[in-house]
Amino acid sequence: MQLPRWWALGDLCAWTGQGRGTRRMSPATTGTFLLTVYTIFSKVHSDRNVYPSAGVLFVHVLEREYFKGEFPPYPKPGEISNDPITFNTNLMGYPDRPGWLRYIQRTPYSDGVLYGSPTAENVGKPTVIEITAYNRRTFETARHNLIINIMSAEDFPLPYQAEFFIKNMNVEEMLASEVLGDFLGAVKNVWQPERLNAINITSALDRGGRVPLPINDMKEGVYVMVGADVPFSSCLREVENPQNQLRCSQEMEPVITCDKKFRTQFYIDWCKISLVDKTKQVSTYQEVIRGEGILPDGGEYKPPSDSLKSRDYYTDFLITLAVPSAVALVLFLILAYIMCCRREGVEKRNMQTPDIQLVHHSAIQKSTKELRDMSKNREIAWPLSTLPVFHPVTGEIIPPLHTDNYESTNMPLMQTQQNLPHQTQIPQQQTTGKWYS
Repeated sequence: MQLPRWWALGDLCAWTGQGRGTRRMSPATTGTFLLTVYTIFSKVHSDRNVYPSAGVLFVHVLEREYFKGEFPPYPKPGEISNDPITFNTNLMGYPDRPGWLRYIQRTPYSDGVLYGSPTAENVGKPTVIEITAYNRRTFETARHNLIINIMSAEDFPLPYQAEFFIKNMNVEEMLASEVLGDFLGAVKNVWQPERLNAINITSALDRGGRVPLPINDMKEGVYVMVGADVPFSSCLREVENPQNQLRCSQEMEPVITCDKKFRTQFYIDWCKISLVDKTKQVSTYQEVIRGEGILPDGGEYKPPSDSLKSRDYYTDFLITLAVPSAVALVLFLILAYIMCCRREGVEKRNMQTPDIQLVHHSAIQKSTKELRDMSKNREIAWPLSTLPVFHPVTGEIIPPLHTDNYESTNMPLMQTQQNLPHQTQIPQQQTTGKWYS
């Protein structure tokens, strides 16, 4: 198995050897020094070993073409199959990847990419990444292991680091070797360093950016951090001018003289550029000096012995219950005295009430009692107030319509002229003009 070679000075992505991994960069990027591992699976059914450096961008491509030949039915030579394939990557024995390693695959019909910047804490420790490929048409799976052996870098970290925000790129587009090489070539023309490394690439979505609208081919944006061994150029320092800072605060584009060297391919937001000088950073570590605020060493902790004296909680229990019970009893007695022993009585109330109000109240009570008695016995005589006293025509006094022994239940609801006694008949006129009664 042939291991991938380092990107060398003079050709940013010069790979040697035969097979699927051979690629060449355009002559425009010649002369850029980038220690970045860029590996691709070869068709060898075994674990893959890569050797990235700490603090240098690591990129690993998972090719769909390699896994297509492992899913049955196996394609014959010359046949073209375009099955959707997705990848799942995780650290062996764990459900996720290491913190410094990211993975992206935009669609099941595109290659997957592992990328990140290894940390110095993992130097010398092999990191085994399990890669599982899923064929979304046949639901077949294939698994391989990627062994990442992180090595220490002599010039790590580079003292001068600059982070650019590119607005017209997505992270998977920026990870392509040709695009990344063109960007580093443009940075080298502006900065003029002896050593230039890509340190890290981060999607704008990972920094809290918003997903762009699917119009006008808008991109998510990507942050690219590079490091060099020489101080920043005057062009990169122009963004720190007060005039450009004022324009950035007003959401206007600053005036940068070297922007035209990037504008042909990369749209850089110069207001979001970050320049870090490691040589001027002061260490925040301070040695702890023992003083009045730090307690002296008290020796070893001595737990209490097993022979502890027993404590009687009976008195505490009685006090806890007796005091609240006594207070509740006193309050109950006070309330009972107010409610029962302080009542004035009906006689005192009547003495303090005016006579006219008592008469009205008594009349209301009598009327109410009469109505209630009437509702209980429906066969009693009708109230006199409901009967006519005088004849409407003659004016004579008429007796009640029924006697005391008359059953009111048999009385019709509406009485006609024939069944009403003492009813005066109104004369009617005949057709011949004679009156009769």
